[in-house]
Order: sequence, then C-alpha cells, then structure tokens
Amino acid sequence: MSETTHDATVAVSAPAAPDEGLTAKELAARHGLSVSGARPTLIEYVRQLWDRRHFILAFSRAKLTAQYSQAKLGQLWQVATPLLNAAVYFFIFGLLLEADRGMSREVYIPFLVTGVFVFTFTQSSVMAGVRAISGNLGLVRALHFPRASLPVSFALQQLQQLLFSMIVLFAVTIGFGHYPDLSWLLIVPVLVLQFFFNTGLALIMARAGAKTPDLAQLMPFVMRTWMYASGVMFSIPIFLADKPAWIANVLQWNPAAIYMDLMRFALIDDYSGKFLPDHVWAAAGAWAVLFALGGFVYFWKAEERYGRG
Repeated sequence: MSETTHDATVAVSAPAAPDEGLTAKELAARHGLSVSGARPTLIEYVRQLWDRRHFILAFSRAKLTAQYSQAKLGQLWQVATPLLNAAVYFFIFGLLLEADRGMSREVYIPFLVTGVFVFTFTQSSVMAGVRAISGNLGLVRALHFPRASLPVSFALQQLQQLLFSMIVLFAVTIGFGHYPDLSWLLIVPVLVLQFFFNTGLALIMARAGAKTPDLAQLMPFVMRTWMYASGVMFSIPIFLADKPAWIANVLQWNPAAIYMDLMRFALIDDYSGKFLPDHVWAAAGAWAVLFALGGFVYFWKAEERYGRG
C-alpha cells in the first residue's frame, strides 16, 4: 500500500499484520494453541483416569508401606490403632456408661470392634482426601495427570488397610463365638459399597481441602461428632428406645451407621435384621452411587484449578 506525500514522494506503509485485531482466544485458535491443564470432557477424564489405574494402585501401595515406616512396629499399627481405640471405648462406654444396654459381652465386644474398624475406614478416607491435593502440591504442579488419581488412590489405600485389619476382626468375632457362615459372604458387597461411598466423599473433601487448607484442622472435630452420632459404641434403636422415633431414624439412615450395621449383621449371629432400618441395602447402594458419581463430577469441575494460585 502506498500514498503520495506533500513533496511528491511516494511513501510505502507496512501491510497490516495478519493477527492484528484478534482476541487472545482467536489468536490461540489460529495458531493451534490450547490452555495448559484445561479440563477435559467428563468421558475423556474417565478414560485418562483408567489409563492411570496402575499408577493409582502403585501409589496407594507405596503410601500404605510408608505410612508406618518410621515406627518400630511398622504395619502392625494398622491393626493396633483401631484395637486400642476399641479397648478405650469399651472401658468408657461398655463398662462405665453401660452403653451395651442389655447386650451380652459376647455380642457387644464384636459389635464395638466392628463399628470401630468400619468407621475408621470412612474416617481415614475423609482425612486423607482433605490433604490429597494440598498435601501433594509438588506432584500436582510438576506432572500432568488427572488429579482425581490422588483421592482415589488414598481411598484405595484405606481399603487395603482395612482388609489387612479384617484378619484381626475375624479373630475377635470367632473368639466370641460367632463362626463363619453364609452371611459372611455379605462382607464383600458391604465393602464395595462403602468403598465407592468413601471414594466419592474423599473426592469432595479433596476439592474443598485444595481451596481451604485449614479444613484439615476442622475435620477431626466433624468426624468425631459423626462417629458419636453413628452408633459406633451403642446400638441406635436400643439406646434411643425411649426417645422420639424420628431421632433414631435420622441417625440410622446416615451412611456410616448403615455400613457399620450391615457389617455387624454379616458377622454377628445375634445381630439380626430387626436392628436394621427398612430397605437398608437400597439405602446403602443409593448412598454409594450418589457420593461416587456426585463426588467425581464435583471434583472434575475444578480440575484445571488444582495446584494454581
């Protein structure tokens, strides 16, 4: 392009740049650029997570091995910790406060130990989930991978720890006269449902903990309240028999109580269906599906924000 100046000379102006006037988004699209760490579609995210399944399993095993590596008793603390908690609860609630409310010692001790082990599974998954992102920022910022791998692997770590502890739980149950029968097969679906529930809860807490690290300091108080409200140390329908029925119904329908009671029903001969709420298996499945799917979508929606800022 040219034009004549006042002294009759011809001035040649530079042609307009091909990118002139384009927005940043249009400029990136023109040159084939994409946002680093952009959130993939939900289906693509599931595929990426499945592709990392070997990493998730290996990471959970490594975390489990390293958890007590500095302690002299090592992995034995996986069993000793919930057993010691059960012993303390038995002394306080079983002997001093008589929370057994008519249960024989042969029923109450397996009842209590089962409750402690099963609730610890959920409690540990939640606490690990809170720190899944905020406690692994170096890994999150250094490598590109679906961030859901971290809370899922932590939930898997807690499942492996529970399976190791189940050997002691079986020994306690058998030691008090409750021998294996067909009802013990129910242990498998109970653990599967609880694992999916715990994983969804860990995903929710991982996103919340990534935004608010102080949540890790608050959660022990929340979990302790949840434990007392879930019937770990007492049977809800027996202990609250003289209270309005709606109170016992609300407490029995909370997911922690449901999974504990299903495990007790499977392991303890004298813990019959009368102690369980109606449609308990449907409720257990509903809690698992609701939290697993809802937690996964909730976590995925913030995928591109983890490790930034």
